[in-house]
Amino acid sequence: MSAPALFPLTQLDARARDIFGSVVSAYLETGQPVGSKSIALSGTALSPASIRAVMADLTRMGLLESPHVSAGRQPTQAGLRLYVDGLLEIGDVSKDERRRLETRISASGREPDRVFSEASLLLAGLAGGAGLVLAPEPTIESALSHVEFVGLDDGRTLVVMVHEDGRVENRLMPRPDGVLSASLERAGNFLSARLRGRRLSEARADILDEIEQGRAAIDVAAAALIKQGLADWTDEPVKDRKLIIRGQARLLDNLDARTDVGADLERIRLLFEDLDRKEELISLLDQTEHADGVRIFIGTENPLFSLSSSSVVVAPYRDRSGKLLGALGVIGPTRLNYGRVIPVVDLTAKLVGEMLTRRT
Repeated sequence: MSAPALFPLTQLDARARDIFGSVVSAYLETGQPVGSKSIALSGTALSPASIRAVMADLTRMGLLESPHVSAGRQPTQAGLRLYVDGLLEIGDVSKDERRRLETRISASGREPDRVFSEASLLLAGLAGGAGLVLAPEPTIESALSHVEFVGLDDGRTLVVMVHEDGRVENRLMPRPDGVLSASLERAGNFLSARLRGRRLSEARADILDEIEQGRAAIDVAAAALIKQGLADWTDEPVKDRKLIIRGQARLLDNLDARTDVGADLERIRLLFEDLDRKEELISLLDQTEHADGVRIFIGTENPLFSLSSSSVVVAPYRDRSGKLLGALGVIGPTRLNYGRVIPVVDLTAKLVGEMLTRRT
């Protein structure tokens, strides 16, 4: 199903815009269809009959709908998109929430996995949906700060690569015969000194040349380990990107006894199935990395969530030079509190980017 066409806000007069805005804001707050009496009691000078007439017009325009014959009105997907793009007032993150985000993300340290996990949990808690974080694409083509070799009992070697941006990669490789603990230490010290602040592709030829020319102050076993590692790492394909999802249980908090709970549970079941399709979800977040700021996908605007009536609010996070690292956001029902969620996602993306590239 394709996304509905965008309705021009200019086709609504002031009265229609006011009533439309009141209906959508009340629906987002309560999750319930809104009746004309509720709008009349909110302070407007219009009579319920006049309000009903305007709501009927908005329904014919495809901006409102009625879930049941005797129910009030609620926004359609096209109506939600119109409201978010043209009428939504986005608030600022409160001082308390800002402080909480800054404190929790800072306390997670510079270990990327901990930063991502904490960010996704915070987004789930503050925004009331599931928090999503797409980690940066793992690659050895970034500057390194330290390399260490650790011998394992099964005859293999664990290679720990620490990148300058704080990322840590663990790799396994066979251990050549005759490599003892002292050789592992020498190999790690040798590589750390020559790779510090450099990409592997930049330093590889120099390192091999130094070994071949006999200018490396390392033993034969350490040299064999380094040459094998350089060959393996150069040919090794990039690993799958990591997707962190936290707070799925919070989606159940959106159930309301006044609605069709069975239908809500089915929607959430479908959403959980969508969240399990991680390759497609990663593809969705990858699209967001090329955006300038927060992006919002409502319902069928993304095929992945077309059946679960869900919305996704996502933003890219960058390092201090502006380089794209990944994306993060929130997924929940289409009646998300967009005015609150959008600034929280935006701020969290900025904090995560700063944290990952902070220099000590």
